[in-house]
Amino acid sequence: MSTYNSLNGHGEPRATALYEESNILNVSKPGRIASIVSGAMLTTSAISNIDKHPFRSLLRLITGGYLLYRGISGNCPISAAASGKRLGDGHTRAINIRKKLIVDRPRAEVYAFWREVDNLPLFMKHVASVESLDSYNSHWVVTGPAGIGKLEWDAEVIKEDPGSLIGWRSAPGSDIVTAGKVSFSDIIGGGTEVDVNITYRPPAGYVGRGLAWLLNGAFKRIVEKDILSFKHFIETGVITI
Repeated sequence: MSTYNSLNGHGEPRATALYEESNILNVSKPGRIASIVSGAMLTTSAISNIDKHPFRSLLRLITGGYLLYRGISGNCPISAAASGKRLGDGHTRAINIRKKLIVDRPRAEVYAFWREVDNLPLFMKHVASVESLDSYNSHWVVTGPAGIGKLEWDAEVIKEDPGSLIGWRSAPGSDIVTAGKVSFSDIIGGGTEVDVNITYRPPAGYVGRGLAWLLNGAFKRIVEKDILSFKHFIETGVITI
């Protein structure tokens, strides 16, 4: 399980800092892995030989640092400059959804149901499918309003307090930055308060890739309705229309 905390100081979900701050996401997942491995090797070699070959080691440190940045951020400034992309062609604004609801079921039961991510498509109509890959990783498929558009990514659970909190984010290298946090707390007299935070942010160039529906108000309303339908579903086992 990753130990990176994706919740910012305000308790809102977020992706890695470098991933969010990079202007252009233009490195493929295999390319990012190769950059990280090469950068780590060059950096290690430079540190080991800095006394014997200071100038050569300095060059390796610079190159290794660049490769590490390229791999971690997904942004290659050299490739961006060569392709003519501007620094302003960065991430777009995000859709942020927050809903609180009271569920007339015990907290342990509500938490356990949400923790099994395969259950999410049962009440979330915008989520076409979620496939568990292991205890912390899953593959998501989301569709736009009226079935227009489809987006897939891998996600990972990055923060968990069993029975009380689940935090997740899209895995590094995904075409979309998305993250979420759900907290569960007991209500006096019985029941559970569920506080849901989800954010979606399209990548640079999203319009040309047919992903404009991600910023559509209709899509946000669908997600909000899906969250509210969770209450009815877990209390009755019936899907709301």
